[in-house]
Order: sequence, then C-alpha cells, then structure tokens
Amino acid sequence: MAARRTRPPQPLAPHGIPGHLVEFVEALRGVGIAVGPSETVDAGRVMATLGLVDREVLREGLACAVMRRAEHRETYDAMFDLWFPAALGARTVVDDEDSDDESDGPPPQDIEGLRDALVQMLTDNPDLANVDDRLAAMIAQIVESFGRYNSSRGPSYSSYQALKAMALDELEGRLLAGLLAGYGDDPTPTQQEIAKALAAKRVSQLRRMVEGETKRRTAEQLGREHVQMYGIPQLSENVEFLRASGEQLRQMRRVVAPLARTLASRLAARRRRARAGEIDMRKTLRKSMSTGGVPIDVVLKKPRPARPELVVLCDVSGSVAGFSHFTLMLVSALRQQFSRVRVFAFIDTTDEVTELFGPEADLAVAVQRITREAGVYTRDGHSDYGHAFVSFLDKYPNVLSPRSSLLVLGDGRNNYRNPEVDLLTHMVTASRHAHWLNPEPKHLWGSGDSAVPRYEGVITMHECRSAKQLAGVIDQLLPV
Repeated sequence: MAARRTRPPQPLAPHGIPGHLVEFVEALRGVGIAVGPSETVDAGRVMATLGLVDREVLREGLACAVMRRAEHRETYDAMFDLWFPAALGARTVVDDEDSDDESDGPPPQDIEGLRDALVQMLTDNPDLANVDDRLAAMIAQIVESFGRYNSSRGPSYSSYQALKAMALDELEGRLLAGLLAGYGDDPTPTQQEIAKALAAKRVSQLRRMVEGETKRRTAEQLGREHVQMYGIPQLSENVEFLRASGEQLRQMRRVVAPLARTLASRLAARRRRARAGEIDMRKTLRKSMSTGGVPIDVVLKKPRPARPELVVLCDVSGSVAGFSHFTLMLVSALRQQFSRVRVFAFIDTTDEVTELFGPEADLAVAVQRITREAGVYTRDGHSDYGHAFVSFLDKYPNVLSPRSSLLVLGDGRNNYRNPEVDLLTHMVTASRHAHWLNPEPKHLWGSGDSAVPRYEGVITMHECRSAKQLAGVIDQLLPV
C-alpha cells in the first residue's frame, strides 16, 4: 500500500520588516479593507523602493498600493499610525539648535506654561501640515503628564484627560487673539473670519495629534488589538444605522452612488446570462422522448418580458430615519432597474413622496424634505404601523398589483398599538413579491414594543444593520 502523502507544514510569516508588513495587511483585512495578494506584493515593492526614512512618503506609497476606495482613507490612516508609529516610548522636547540636551521650556507639570508655549507655536507656525518635532514632543509631554492613568490592565492613556487639562476652548480663544494681533489694531471682518477659521482648524489638528499620541502610547502598553477595538474608525459601510452619528450618516450617503453602480452592473450581468432563458427540464424531457433521448433537444424557458414595479413604504420616524433615508437614496439610484418606482413615507400616517425623488432631484435634499413637506403624521408623531397601513389602503387602494414588488422599511416598533396584521397580509397578497428590511439586530426583534414577530409571520423580513448588509440584501432582491 502506497504511503499516504502528508501536506508539508506551511511556512510562518517572515520576521522583520516583511513580517510586519504581512501583519499590517492582515490587520487591514480584519477591519474590512480588502487587500489581495497582488496588492500585498505591490506594498512590499513600495516599501523596498521608498524605505523607512520618510514616514509620510511611506504612508502615501502604501495607500496607493493597498487601497481601492477613497472613503476608506480615514480607517487606513488610523491603522497606519498604529502599525507604523511616529516614535517608540516617551518623547522629550529638544532645542531647535543641533543639541541633544533638553530645552529650558516649561516643566511637564506646568500646564499654563505648556499652553502659552502652544499658543506661541501655533500662532507662528503658518502650516501645521509641516509640524516640527518640537511641537510633536510637546504634545507627547502633555499626554504623558496629564493623560496617563492606571487601569486594571496596567498603565494606560486617556485623550479625554489630556484634552481636558489643555482646555481647548480657552486655548482657541487665546490663539484667535494672537492671530488677530497680526492684522493690526483694526482687523477687517474678512480678516476676523479668516482668523476664526484658522484658529478652529489648528485646534482641531491639535486635538487629532493628542488623540493619535494617546493611541500610540496605549498600543505600547496594552497592545495594538486593544486600540483597534475602540480607537479605529469603522468603514462607513460597516457602521450600524441605528448607532451612526450625524457625521457617519453623511459619510455613508457618499457611498450610495458607487454602491448603486456596483449593484446595477451585477444586475446587468445577470440579465445578460438570463436573456436566453433557463432550461425547461420538463419540456426538454418530453420533447426528447420520441427519440429516446438521443439527441436531446434543449427547450429554454421564456425570459420575463418586463421589469416589475416597486412600491416602497418606509418609516421616517427619528429612530430609523437614517436607515430609511439611506435606503431611499439607494433605491432611487437604482430606479432604472424597475419599470416604475413609487415611494410612500409614514410616521403614523402614510403619504406619497414619489415626486421628491425625480430623476433630476438632489437625493440628499429630497430625504430632508419628507418630514417638512409630506403629511407623514396626523396624531402624536410616534410610530404607528397599524394606522399607517390603514391610511395607505384608504388613500391608495389600487397601488399594489400582481406586477408590484412591495418593500417595507422600518424596525416594526409600534408603541404597543394595534399592528393591523390583517391589513399587511392583504398588502402582501396583493403584491407579486413583498419584503421587509429591518435595521435592528435580529436578537432584538420582539423585545419591548416590537411587533416584528407578528409581522414576520406574513412577510419575509431581512436584517439590514449596515450599508454592507443592506447592499447584500438588495442585490438578492433585485429582479432579473
């Protein structure tokens, strides 16, 4: 009997700089940035060519090699700072002269002296993009002196404590006064606005420097994985709708267009493959019986001749407004994939808002106009799915038909009111397809005032917590 061949052990990741680069690529994949083998090879060539002398040049070079989408840049920068830190350990302030001795600046505990030195440095520095080592070392000194604390896992650092000690609001006021003094005794309104904007920008940059230094020192003490859990911004497509901040929602809306283009291209490819029709096994076998199956004459099914109509019924109440608005923008961008799209919004009463989503409309403006101009509430302004279904069927009884696909958006939280399940059943029966997209985690369905278990019995419900998950669901539901 031949000896059984065993698979040789796989080599471990190389050590040194190559191993560090491999670990960096794996970390990028861990946060959702897709980096393939070819991009990894390109990154290695970039590092070999550029070297490690200029950190910012290396940052840009690796970004060109591994990044595919510009909206991932913030996450990439945070990961680069974590894996390629600006320094190791504590940093000290040095003289501007070529000397290794510590300067005669304010001692670490003198926060007032540090603030004065910062104001002078920020006022004299024309562009913080070219920050000198002395300012970076001063930030490190503030973090070491005022941001350090003892946690259950050992020494750690808090950007909140460091920023609180710096009193940035007061610092911004002093910086503004210093900038205005440079314009003379009577600065013009334009000069005042320029000084205000510049002061706010420099303080914002200062805040980011403190946060970056805090993450660097925390990673040294507690490990990169600890910082990666809470200190790395999520990709916009992975942020949960119900937990997203206003800024995160604005970033998510910027991914609507590329997301719609991707879904539309996938649908076009599926339609090209389905244009000839699928094999009709029953008719193929019946036609081949007369010849005993030799040869087999393949009979194809006729492709569907028309695109379906889409009817969207969405909850725009405060709890799920961000999810509904994003989904409406995505559906509007995909409107060419349907013969007709009609959009209805509700809080406790349903009103049609299709005209707000015309071909030339600004989608971001359209979603903001819904609650201002549409009659989406006539009661107390709290979600009432039951009354929304009642008003929908009363005002628009003939909207749904066997050619219609019904899409309901909302979390199903009905404030303990009558859910009118029978009306939803009638709407589902009147439609060709019916699906419900829910932004809540599935383990919360049915908790508190959620009527999801009752609705789930009559309509197919999908969990859509993030833009990435939503895109996957929409991709499956798009008609062929």
